Amino acid sequence: MNSPAGERQGEDPGALLTEHAFLVLVGAGLIALVVGGLTYLSTGNTAGAVLASMTAGGVSAPVLHKIVGP
Repeated sequence: MNSPAGERQGEDPGALLTEHAFLVLVGAGLIALVVGGLTYLSTGNTAGAVLASMTAGGVSAPVLHKIVGP
């Protein structure tokens, strides 16, 4: 009998994300939220806050990848 998506019976398909990737993404997301929120509170400009948030999240992800050990 064929199993769905080519999985062998009795084998664990594994997690979608590793713990390392999860921590990096959550950390980058939190940093992005804080920077975006503080930017919005200080300027009142929604577009600027979104841009600052996206920039902070994008810049912090590679840094967190190096800081958080595998």
